[in-house]
Amino acid sequence: MKYTAVVLSVADVKAARGFYEDLFGLEVCQDYGINVSFTCGLSLQQEFDWLVGLPKESVLKKSNNIELCFEEEDFDGFLKKLERMPDIVSLGVVEHGWGQRVVRLYDPDRHIIEVGENMKSVCRRFRDQGMTPEQIAARMEVPLKFVTGCLR
Repeated sequence: MKYTAVVLSVADVKAARGFYEDLFGLEVCQDYGINVSFTCGLSLQQEFDWLVGLPKESVLKKSNNIELCFEEEDFDGFLKKLERMPDIVSLGVVEHGWGQRVVRLYDPDRHIIEVGENMKSVCRRFRDQGMTPEQIAARMEVPLKFVTGCLR
């Protein structure tokens, strides 16, 4: 068996598609009108009740029950891009204990999206701040081998 995708229930597939294409640069590999699949494995489904054979009223339209995670090499550049899109609701930037910065935001259907700084970028940021590989490994709570691999 092979895992293949996540399918999100969306109210307006065109609006959701535009959001994921414009903000994240995702590329569509299949478009069936009310169902769109991106090359990364994410799919969007309008009329989710029809797809899964459930009564429309039983499909929950509730936020905060799923999170999609992306990593970005140019995290600061992504934040600038996000600033140019004032209609997007951001939950703000957080730096986790291991040093990775993330921002969470909502898509048009109020699914939570997390965009995190690429872990190699975290290692390089710490190095650029003057930390040794040993200090970086201790801060991130990862093996030194991971850090040296990131800094190559």
